[in-house]
Amino acid sequence: MGTRRGVRVPGGRPGRTDEDGAVTAETVMVLPVLVALTLGLVWLVGLASAQVRVVDSAREVARAVARDEPSAEALALGHRVAPAAARIHVASDGDLVEVSVVAPVAGPAGLFRFLPPVHVDATAVAAREPR
Repeated sequence: MGTRRGVRVPGGRPGRTDEDGAVTAETVMVLPVLVALTLGLVWLVGLASAQVRVVDSAREVARAVARDEPSAEALALGHRVAPAAARIHVASDGDLVEVSVVAPVAGPAGLFRFLPPVHVDATAVAAREPR
């Protein structure tokens, strides 16, 4: 005699219940949600990393220009630090140097190609050093 939720059922198979396979079905239903959540978290980590790199790039370029380094060298330094495809804009107003950096960030491994990229940006201001 088998059991059905703790009740013995005549003619039932031993060790089998009506809920056999329920865990498998629930796992199959939840697994895509867990994968999507993981990809979303990976994308957020990528965004945070890109934001830090953009901030560092803006700060480095502003410091280099404030020290009167050549613009080409300062921009090269900024592009080494910034994410790929970043745009760096340098503006000078008297004793202040303002640098803006904007970079697009696509989804992880190109999985969100159908969505437009998110743009991260940063601005840094530095006072020109005396000559």
